[in-house]
Amino acid sequence: MGQHVSRTDFEHTYTEEPHASRRKDILKKHPEVKSLFGPDPWLAVWVLLLVVFQVASLFVVYHLHWLQTIVLAYCIGGTLNHSLTLAIHEIAHSLAFGYNHPMANRMLGIFANLPIALPMSITFKFYHLEHHKYQGLKDIDTDIPTKLEAQLFCTTFGKLIWMILQPVFYCFRPMVVRPRLFTLMELTNIIIQLAFNAAVIYYFNFRTFMYLAIGTLLSLGLHPVAGHFIAEHYMFNKGQETYSYYGPLNMLCFNVGYHNEHHDFPFIPGSRLPKLRAMAPEFYDSLPHHESWVKVIYDFIMDPAIGPYARMVRNKNLGAAAQPEKTVNGVSNGADLHGADGTILSNGRSSNTSNESCAAHHRATSAQSH
Repeated sequence: MGQHVSRTDFEHTYTEEPHASRRKDILKKHPEVKSLFGPDPWLAVWVLLLVVFQVASLFVVYHLHWLQTIVLAYCIGGTLNHSLTLAIHEIAHSLAFGYNHPMANRMLGIFANLPIALPMSITFKFYHLEHHKYQGLKDIDTDIPTKLEAQLFCTTFGKLIWMILQPVFYCFRPMVVRPRLFTLMELTNIIIQLAFNAAVIYYFNFRTFMYLAIGTLLSLGLHPVAGHFIAEHYMFNKGQETYSYYGPLNMLCFNVGYHNEHHDFPFIPGSRLPKLRAMAPEFYDSLPHHESWVKVIYDFIMDPAIGPYARMVRNKNLGAAAQPEKTVNGVSNGADLHGADGTILSNGRSSNTSNESCAAHHRATSAQSH
C-alpha cells in the first residue's frame, strides 16, 4: 500500500486569500494591466476547431478495434477533450463574448461540451465561480477534497487510485458538499448532450461514443494535462496555496497553468496571462511555481507529506463568505466576480475605487470589442 501520508488534517489559515490584495497592488503600480481586460475573440474559433476535429475523428475511430480506440482516446481524443474542458473554464468567466452576452457564452459552453460526452458546462460555471469568490472556504469551495476522501486515500497506493478516480470526485463532490436544484439552463445542457451522445451511437457505433467518454475520463485522471488539478492549489510549500506552471502544456490548456495570474485577474483571458506576468514580473517571478505537471503528479503520489489533506482551508465565518449565495435563474448574485452594478467583487464584497474604475474600463473595452 506504500507510505502513509504524514498529514492528518487540512492546513487551517485565518487570513483572507491572497489574490484580492495582490490585484489591488498590481493595479496601483501597473494600471496598464487594464488593457488586458475583455473577451478573447479567438476563443470561439478554437472551440469550433476542436469540436469539428473531434467529430471528424469519429470517422477514423469507427474502423478501429477496442485497444486502438482506447490508446487513441488517451493520447489524442482525451487530451483534446481536456482542452475543451479548459475552454469551458474560460467561457465560465465570460471570456468568449464578454459579460454583456451571457446567453452567447452559455450556448458556446454547451457546444464545447459536446465531445466531452458528460454534461458539465453550466453546472461547472456555478461551482467554479464560487471557488474564486470563496477560495479555501470549507463546504463552499468544492475544489477542496472532503475529509472522507483524505482519510480513505491516505497511502501511496490510495493516492494513485484517487488520481485515477479524480474525474468521479470532481463531478460528484460538488453535488454532495453543496447540493442544489438543477436550473433550466442545466437541464438544457443535459438534454442537448444526451441528444448528441445518442446521435453518435446511432450514426456511428457505441465504440465511437466510448472513444469520447473514455477519453474524457482518462484525461481528467492519471494524465499529464490533469496535473494542473493538483498543481493549482495543493500545498507543496507551507503557506503557499496557489501555484503557477509556465511550461509547454499550457499551449494545450488555454494557459490555465498561469494560475496565480488567473486568480488575481479572472477577467483576463488565458491568452493574455503571459502578458500580465511580463507587465508585473516583480509580483510573480518570486512566487513558488511548478516546472512540470508530470512531476507534480509523481510527487503527489510518492511524497508522504502531500495528499488530499494538503490544502489550505479557511474558517467559514471569515469575510463575507459565511452565507451561501442566492441564485436567480441559476445565476449567482455575484456571478463572474461582478456585482449587479458592474463593479468587480472581491470575496463577495465590493472592492475599492481602483477596482471600480477597472470594472468601468472593462465594460468600455467589452463595448468596443462588440
